[in-house]
Amino acid sequence: MNTRREFAVCPAKQGRAVACLAMTEDAHYKLLKLLEHNPQATQREIARELDVSLGKVNYLLKSLMEKGHIKAKNFKNASNKAAYLYLLTPKGINAKAKIAVRYLGRKLDEYEQIRAEIEELQQELGDAESSQA
Repeated sequence: MNTRREFAVCPAKQGRAVACLAMTEDAHYKLLKLLEHNPQATQREIARELDVSLGKVNYLLKSLMEKGHIKAKNFKNASNKAAYLYLLTPKGINAKAKIAVRYLGRKLDEYEQIRAEIEELQQELGDAESSQA
C-alpha cells in the first residue's frame, strides 16, 4: 500500500482552491524548513523526507527558485558527483517566517476542530453508557 501524499493541482470549487493553496503552502514551508537545516539534500532525500514524489520535489524547487526564495549552487559531493546546494535567500527566509505563521494558524484550527470532535464523541459515549445502565 502506497501512503505517499501528493499535493496535486486542485479544481477551484467552493473552498477547494483555498484548501489546495494551503496544501501547496504547507509543502513550501516544509521544504524551506528542510533546506534551511540540510541545504545539500538531494531531491531523492527530500522526496523521502517529505513523503512526496520526486517530480513534486522538482516542481516545488522550481517554484521556490522562480519566487526567489531559494537558489541552487552546483558543487562536488563526497563521491565526486555533481550535486546542488539549495540555499534560502533573504527573501526566502522572510517568506518562510510568514508562511510559518499561517501554517501554525491552520494547525491550531485543525487542533480545535479535532478537540471539539473528541469532546462530542466523549459526550455521545457518556450518554450511551448512562442510557444502558
